[in-house]
Amino acid sequence: MPRALSSRRVPRPHPTLRRQPHHRRHGALLRPVRTSELVLALLGVALLGALALAAVSAAVSGPALP
Repeated sequence: MPRALSSRRVPRPHPTLRRQPHHRRHGALLRPVRTSELVLALLGVALLGALALAAVSAAVSGPALP
């Protein structure tokens, strides 16, 4: 009676070799920007701007206590 499965091992590719490179003209990887990353970047810029405005207003107004 023949065997149902072959005794030979089936070669399988290594999991880290399954990349799909999307190269730009100079070799940089092209990755789509997620909306959450864009929102976090805009929030960081807004917070840095608010911190800079607070620092400038504190420096211009002088010391808080006489």
